[in-house]
Parts: sequence; C-alpha cells; structure tokens
Amino acid sequence: MLKILSASEIANLDHIHLGKLGVSNHTFMELVAQRFVSWFQKQDFSSSTTIVICAGPGNNGGDGLAIARILFSLGFSVEVATCFSANANLATDCKQNRSLLPTQIPTYPLDSSPLPDGGILIDAYLGIGCKGILREEALLRIEKINSFGGKIIALDLPSGLPADTILSGVAVKADLTVTLGFPKLSLLLPEHAEYTGELVVLDIGFAEEELEEFSATTFFLEEKDVLPLHRRFHRFAHKGDFGKVLLVAGSKGKIGAAILAAKAAFRTGSGLVTCLIPEEERGALAAAVPEAMCIFDNLSDVAAYDAIGIGPGLGLNQGETLKKVLSAIHKPVVLDADALNCLAKDSSIWALIPKGSILTPHLKEFDRLFGTSTTHLERMAKAKACCLKYGLNLVLKGANSLCSLEDGRQVFNSSGSKYMATAGMGDVLTGMLTSFLGQGYSPENAVLCAVFHHGLAGELAGENYLRGTMAWDLIDAIPQTYLRIGLD
Repeated sequence: MLKILSASEIANLDHIHLGKLGVSNHTFMELVAQRFVSWFQKQDFSSSTTIVICAGPGNNGGDGLAIARILFSLGFSVEVATCFSANANLATDCKQNRSLLPTQIPTYPLDSSPLPDGGILIDAYLGIGCKGILREEALLRIEKINSFGGKIIALDLPSGLPADTILSGVAVKADLTVTLGFPKLSLLLPEHAEYTGELVVLDIGFAEEELEEFSATTFFLEEKDVLPLHRRFHRFAHKGDFGKVLLVAGSKGKIGAAILAAKAAFRTGSGLVTCLIPEEERGALAAAVPEAMCIFDNLSDVAAYDAIGIGPGLGLNQGETLKKVLSAIHKPVVLDADALNCLAKDSSIWALIPKGSILTPHLKEFDRLFGTSTTHLERMAKAKACCLKYGLNLVLKGANSLCSLEDGRQVFNSSGSKYMATAGMGDVLTGMLTSFLGQGYSPENAVLCAVFHHGLAGELAGENYLRGTMAWDLIDAIPQTYLRIGLD
C-alpha cells in the first residue's frame, strides 16, 4: 500500500529519490512530464483540442512547461499562460524549462490575456508548494482559471488546495487531478470533492525502499495490493471450507436488505448462508435467494457459525436481539446499519462487541455514534481512537472509503464510482465482509478485500448502467472483480 506523506516529507522523499537515481532535479522533472504525457495520450483527447497550460514560477510550473514542450512535439495544439510577472524570480528548473519552450508555442500572461473558450486547461500554477494565505494576485489567477469553459486538469494538486489540511480559502476546481507518486491527504477528503474532481495517481518511479524511510499510519489501497491478501482454495475444497455465515438482517418491509446481503455473501464465495429473519418474510427470501437457509428465533447456536453480520434492515427496536447475539459469540462480527443505530442508543453494547469486529457506518451513522464532526480529519481521529480503544476495525463508507484498523493504521480505498450512491450498497458490503470473515480471512484482510472488491464491482456495474446502477447490478459484478485482479 502507498504511504500518504505530508508536504514536508515529500520534499525529503524527492531528495532521497534524486540521490538514489544520481540525476538532477531537472532530469527528474523531465521524467515526470514524460509520465504525465504518456497518461494524457491514453485519454480520449483529440490532438486538435486546444491545450492551455497555466504555469507558475515554481517546480509545478516547471513540470507544466516541460509538459507543454513534449505535447507540442507530439503534434498537440498547445498554449502557455504564465502565472507570474515579467520580473518574477523563477525556480531554477522552471526557468530552464521556460528557456527550452519552442518559440512556436503561443505564450502570454494569464493576468492580462483571455483564455480560450474551451478545450483543456492544465493547472500547473501552485501545486504542493502552496502555503499560507494566498496573495491577491493568486486569488485573481485562481478565479480566472475557474472561469475556464473547458475541462480543467490539475497537476499534483489543484492550485490553492493545501496538501495536508482543510481548505479555508479558494482553490482551482478541477474536473480531474493527476497527483504525482501517491495521493495527498487533502485529495481524499469529502470537503474537497469539488476541487479534486476525479483522481488519478500517477506512478513517477518512487521505490518501496525509499518510502520505508518514512513512518506513516495513513495509506492508499491499490489494486495490486489486494491479490496477496486473498486465501487460495484447492480443488478438493467443499462448501464447508468456504464458510458458514449468519446474517441477522431484515424486518417487515425491509427484507430486501437481508436479500441483498445474502446474495452478496454467496457471490463473494460463501459456501453456506443462513438468515435470521421474521418468519412471515421467509417466502420473499426463498424466492430471491433460494440457496439461503432461514432461522426465525433460535439464537442458541449462533456460535456455530464461522461469521455473523448484523444490522441491515434489522429495525431500531432490536437492541436486545443484538445483545443476545453478541453475548453468545467470541469471534469478530460485522455491525452495520440498525446494529450501529442500536449501539448509538445504548452504550452498554460496546463492551459486548468481540475484539476484531468490523463496524461499517456511513457519515450520518458515524456522527450518531461519535457526535457531530466539523471536518473529515476530525472523523478520522475519532475513528482511530475508537479502534485503538476497543480493538475494532471501522469502515467509514463513502468515496475513497476510510478503513480504520485495530492497530491504528488508516487506509483509504482507491476503487469505487459515483454511481454507487444508491440504496442497498451498504447491505451488499455487509454481505461481502461477512463472507470473507467466514472464509477464514483475518478481520484486516476481510476489510481491505471487501472494501476494494465492493468498489471495483461498483465501477464495473457503473460502466453498464451509469446513473441507473442498482445494488443488484453490483452483486452480479462481484465475480468479475476476482478475474480483474488475477484470481479465479
């Protein structure tokens, strides 16, 4: 997993990286520009589309000027809007790249020149070098960039956005941010969604041993990280090897939650799935998931299951049921939805939750549990404190869902789609988490695998159904996610 470093640590990492390669900063800047252009060429952009690059006086501007030169050499229509005064003191490598800019590329000051009516604007103005309160000229430049009528791509960070903290002023509102090496923390916070846009992490060659120089508790989960976390099963494996799970879910009028969780558990690989539901809803469950078994009020043998998921559609009046289940088992469980709402109403339940269990609140459920937070950074701190105190794992659901682990580490997920913002997605995740626990995965690996596969299934389903994507579509895409990461 990628470590998420602070702005000050990134400067040290660059120094370490250049020393290892034995190259100059200018040579490294050229490599970064080449990597960006390689990514850019793979996108669906016409070479005739006007590309205006807003270049600042620092290293971010130097990257932008190198990108302008390379794109121009490849036949793209390029313009450069300089975001500095005529007598500005440019960074050494920015100055060098400006001198290398072909004279055929139209170059003009952003302050006094109109931008094209459309096309693509690459924001290479401030980047990670932005610190403190912006000066008046910077505010005006950002305002002008935001007035651009085409697509805005931010290089590393949208100008004006701090790397590690919450924005308190203005910043470029990018449609897409191509961040270098690894995401900066601010790009993963929901407060900055309108500034970050879609997020692309561009590999610029940092080696794992270079990152080992830095201690970190915050990470970014990528596709390549997931395959080693999975268990392998031999050809003589039977359904018992794939886990016997129980879902305590569904109530009158909300049996759909149990259906979604049960089907998701099967699609994730569970061998046996049983649902504890109201008896009058047995017909609906049998019709939708005939493979699932039902129990109605027998809590005496819950310890016989390999894993238990509790909460989807359960009802707010089921606190006593939750207590009975938790009191009867001594292995990690998954708590979601109404189980979390019962927990928020009755703090005595905390002591009953087995170590290693997994809580999966969305933002409102999280605030019910821990009180209203003013920022996502505050939520992160509360989640970490809870996991360390109780020995639990917590998934704070949303874009780039945050997985807080019982040892204090926090992991942002890279998979997912805006088309997942619809009913039932959390029920599906509960089924997947319970399935992985039941298959013998550690709680940590169950969290990371379930969250990543859940997001990836959302991406695959979203490709077909776009805004019409439903939880059912995501469930049907789960098997494809195994193939996608190279697991049969």
